[in-house]
Amino acid sequence: MKEEIIIAGFGGQGVLSMGKILAYSGLMEDKEVSWMPSYGPEQRGGTANVTVILSDERISSPVLNTFDVAIILNQPSLEKFENKVKPGGVLIYDGYGIHHTPTRKDIDIYRIDAMDTAIEMENSKAFNMIVLGGLLKVKPMVSLENVLKGLKKSLPERHHKLIPMNEQAILKGMEIIRKV
Repeated sequence: MKEEIIIAGFGGQGVLSMGKILAYSGLMEDKEVSWMPSYGPEQRGGTANVTVILSDERISSPVLNTFDVAIILNQPSLEKFENKVKPGGVLIYDGYGIHHTPTRKDIDIYRIDAMDTAIEMENSKAFNMIVLGGLLKVKPMVSLENVLKGLKKSLPERHHKLIPMNEQAILKGMEIIRKV
């Protein structure tokens, strides 16, 4: 099985971190992995997206034009990538700052209010882990256990004390995601 994923948003929202964690998680499950970040004019405050391919077979071409899953974190990214989700695919978006709700009938659309939840949790940095939890609930392409290992591997040693907080955010994301 092959999953082709795009994560898109503003720089500083954790787009690249989510991609890296998914890639590490896939490697721990012996999947073939392609991970490619793309920066906008500047990373923080500009645009950022990352494509991740997780496959049970050898990946022949990491260049993608359409995706099985799109995780969208802002309005400009929604406008750019909404129509690049394959029919039968999944689009997950954060409700914060997105004014146009996706309306495609040929894909499954999920909303996760990650920023609002992160603010309620008094941890705005948990935003991207909440979104990642929503993805795992909707498309369990990698195990939660391996995501937590991937999270640990992606963080510098000095930040490992944040892992319990991030685990809590991932579990919260699994609770709050809802189909539109």
